[in-house]
Parts: sequence; C-alpha cells; structure tokens
Amino acid sequence: MPGLTAPSDYSQEPPRHPALLLNSKEPFNAEPHRSALVSSYVTPVDFFYKRNHGPVPVVDDIHKYSVSIRGLIEHPKELYMQDILKLPKYAIAATLQCAGNRRTAMSKTQKVRGVGWDIGAIGNAVWGGAKLADVLELIGIPKSSNKSPCGGRHVEFISIDRCKEENGGPYKSSIPLSHATNPEADVLLAYEMNGQTLNRDHGYPLRVIVPGVIGARSVKWLDSINIIAEECQGFFVQKDYKMFPPSVNWDNIDWSTRRPQMDFPVQSAICSLADVNNVKPGKISIKGYAVSGGGRGIERVDVSIDGGKTWVEASKSQKAGIPYISDDQSSDKWAWVLFEAEADVPETTEIVAKAVDIAGNVQPENVQVIWNLRGILNTSWHRVDVQISQSNL
Repeated sequence: MPGLTAPSDYSQEPPRHPALLLNSKEPFNAEPHRSALVSSYVTPVDFFYKRNHGPVPVVDDIHKYSVSIRGLIEHPKELYMQDILKLPKYAIAATLQCAGNRRTAMSKTQKVRGVGWDIGAIGNAVWGGAKLADVLELIGIPKSSNKSPCGGRHVEFISIDRCKEENGGPYKSSIPLSHATNPEADVLLAYEMNGQTLNRDHGYPLRVIVPGVIGARSVKWLDSINIIAEECQGFFVQKDYKMFPPSVNWDNIDWSTRRPQMDFPVQSAICSLADVNNVKPGKISIKGYAVSGGGRGIERVDVSIDGGKTWVEASKSQKAGIPYISDDQSSDKWAWVLFEAEADVPETTEIVAKAVDIAGNVQPENVQVIWNLRGILNTSWHRVDVQISQSNL
C-alpha cells in the first residue's frame, strides 16, 4: 500500500517501555505488571498490552496512506486520512482484552496453546476517531442496516501486516454489518489513543476499535474494508478464537462446529497482590479490575478472604468524582471498573474475587469447567494466596 508498508523482518520495531513483561520477542507480545493496571482508570499507552502477529508496519508517507472500501457495494472508494478527519470525531472509553488473557492460569490445569498471558492482556483507553457507521454511510449503506443494497451482511477488516498464521498474508477479521452500522455500538476507525496520535504498536495510522468484543476483532494498521456476504474466511475467524468444551482436543477438533467469539464474558482480577504473597497480619488492600462484554456494566464485585466461603462487596469506580452506576449514562458502558476492598487477614488464606454484570452473569467458580485447548476466555474466579509471616518481636 502506498504510504504504509509491512516489513519482512523485525529490524524496524518501535521502542517499548522496559518495565513490560515480555511474553514473546518476535513477534512482540508483552503486558504490564499487574499493579500498573490499577494505578489509573485510563491505562497509559506505555503500559497498555502489546499484541502483535508479525513485524510492526511502517508509515512511509502519511499523505499517501488510504483505506480502500470495496466488495458488495456499487461504488468502491478510497478514503485518505484527510477524508476520515473530516467526519465527526468521537472519543470512546473502551476496554480492550485479548481473548487469551489469564491463559497461563488455565494452562496449569492442562496444557493449552497460545501466548502465555498473565492477567495483564487488558487495558482501558479513550479512543478517538470516526464512527464506522458514518464511514459506511458514505458508500451508500444506511445506519442500522442488516444487509447492504448489494447483499453484503458482514464487514471485513484487512490489515497491512504479515502473519505466519496467514502464510505471510495480512491479519483479517470481520463483524456483522448490523453491528458495524449501529451508531450505538460505537465501532470506530480510530486514529487517537488517550488524546494522542496512535503509536505504531497500537495501529498507527488507523485501526478498528470494536468495543465490548474480544481484541481480535479490533484490527490494526487498516489497509482495506470489504463488504462481504459471509463472515471473513481468514485464520483468526475460522480457525482460532473459538470457544470449545473441555472434551475437545487437537485430535477431534472440528472448527466448523463453533461460531467465532465476539463479546467477552464477565471478568475480574486482583491486581494489588501477586499469585503468592508473604505479609504480616493486619489489613490488606485488595484492588483490581472488572469488566463485561457487550456494553454490560458491572453490578457488583465480590471479594472473599476465606477461599470463597464468605463474601464482602467491593467498592467500584470509573471516572474521578462521578459515582459509578452500572447502567447510567454517566458511566462508560464499554469500559472496566476498578474495584477496591480492605480486609483484616489474620492468618494464611486464599483471597478470591468474582464479578457480576447487569445481566446477572457471574464468573465460573473454577477453571476446569471452562478449560479449552486454545486457552481463551479464562474468566474463572481470580484467586491469590496470602501467607502470613509472624513477627519475631
């Protein structure tokens, strides 16, 4: 593509913060220390998890960069950045979460395949850009459409990068047209993150943001948009990011039996404590995040200091100075909440957190019942061990 190129090697990678926890160097995949996640409601760009499938693309000339829109439409169109910048700009707070978040814990039950994420493959940012519904209206597809005039039912996003899973071809994914054209779904073609131009790791110059949906659908380094009759046939839609039962293994898997994962389930994790902690008897601060997909707010977060026998409700917050109400317009429906509880811990124990969303969905008690061979969507109760060390004084 003129203006944007995909390197064939890793010699032109962008700088990254040295405090990130490295999961793979080439391609670069890393997450922040868990404690960094609860330092602020909006995750700083440097500490937002990095998820790549190949070398990071390079912009040669931003003025030559364009996105082609084609497929089942009457008039294909090239959109340059200046065209996108003329559209109404929206700032949407939305949490992105890799479907493999908390995979490492799932792999302790039984081996899974994939990047070994702890609890940090998640972050909350304010994304700035044009609504996809406005962009599609430019090519003759009205808002809130289930089908385009030429028969399209899905919107495919194609990146410029190169992935080994696509045999050196670009990353691609899709969402239903009804989702893409719904103004209330807040799907963006984003060019800003936290008020600044996207950096290279996060999709510069333009990326898709699909709030409330697993990160795999929010395609970076956008090259083209296709209006298609069926869902994308790419690897990451057809042969990855699908939720299988524990009975399925690599010998009997049939990818065609499952739909591509879209919304992520209700999730929470404790960030102020490590998996194993040695502390003195007394009060402990328990802080973490909770979020649910599909725009479903968090109704409550329950915390237990006795392994799940008894519970207390944690406090929840989003924006400073504004009380969080799960289904109120004052709250960011696509974004996480940060929770906090304080407890007196006199003896060695297990501390547990679980969240409930406004639809009454609750995290499953154990990981065994949701184990799957790709290790995605580990939303089981989050548990940390606290070992009390008695003072010699």
